[in-house]
Amino acid sequence: MAVKNLRVVNLKNLLKQKCLTIVLLVATLFSLPALALQLKEGAPQTYTVSKGDTLWDIAKLFLDKPWLWPELWRNNTQIDNPHLIYPGDVLVVRYIDGEPVITVQRDKQTLVLSPDSSRRVKPSPIDTLPWSMLAPYINNHELMASTRYENLPYLLGNDDANVRFVSEDLVLTQHQNASSDQLRIIRKLSTLKDLSGNVLGVQVVHVADAEMVQDAKMPRSTLLALTDANQEARRGDRVLSEPISPHEDLILQPATHQRGAVISDLHDHDLLGKYDVVVINVGSADVNPGTVMGLYAQGPGIIDDDTPRYVNEPGASTGSDFFADVIEQPALKVGEIIVFKTFEKASFAIITRASKNVKRGFIVANP
Repeated sequence: MAVKNLRVVNLKNLLKQKCLTIVLLVATLFSLPALALQLKEGAPQTYTVSKGDTLWDIAKLFLDKPWLWPELWRNNTQIDNPHLIYPGDVLVVRYIDGEPVITVQRDKQTLVLSPDSSRRVKPSPIDTLPWSMLAPYINNHELMASTRYENLPYLLGNDDANVRFVSEDLVLTQHQNASSDQLRIIRKLSTLKDLSGNVLGVQVVHVADAEMVQDAKMPRSTLLALTDANQEARRGDRVLSEPISPHEDLILQPATHQRGAVISDLHDHDLLGKYDVVVINVGSADVNPGTVMGLYAQGPGIIDDDTPRYVNEPGASTGSDFFADVIEQPALKVGEIIVFKTFEKASFAIITRASKNVKRGFIVANP
């Protein structure tokens, strides 16, 4: 009986120990101390803004963490909005209470109203992170609910009995009452699941645009003319009657409490790196386009026994010794991502830094 009681006590202590380990890991991720802002090594003392610069480019000249750019302006009374910087502005590094602050030297704009005068117009501010920098990496991929995709009408075929179709082909599709003249042909790439296997939706890609042929009115089908095909359309591809949502340049802000994981990518790769696009299981209710998040890798648990071994080693199991301790490894930061497109249950993000290959299951949290 004494041995049984001792085992119960040991089990309780083990559970307390593991709970404490989990709490400490979470605290490490979300309670990182606020460090004094520091310029990166080799940062310039002055910089003249040029046409074509972006705020992201300039921030990388001064900081290892570019999204902290607004912190450089916290004591600057010259500019109301730190995101509005213009070509020709001279950025100067000064120090206040030992911390760097950016000030700006700008020619004052003058306006002389006389017949012989020329009017000086302030140039447009530089972009923050323009969408044009991201567009080449995504090719109009989207996420949508599985039921919505399955209920969309699909391509049937054409009069030449082809199975693939290109621009200017006339293709028959299931009958639809489209509310828009801007039709899109989309194709399912994969079913998106979280790390527990729950379905979050389907990942689709934009294949082509299409227009309805108005003089071909048929009771059970609709005739479409394909336009601007990105690739060959196929029988079974779905027809979506809504235009592509306009994309805006991103205003960057760091994540704070949000936490999730990498669950997929756009091209079904096993290993990912800089400028690859990942899918994370954090949706539009929690993040906005422009949210910067850190990437964290956590190694497998280690069974602390007479012969230490990883929990994912072949044949490794705590079953032989129920009271063997499992040591959880800390989650170590290995990179950063920027969320650029959000959906209900997931989001697209581009990897901007990675010190190792990124894989499904990596944690995303505050940077």
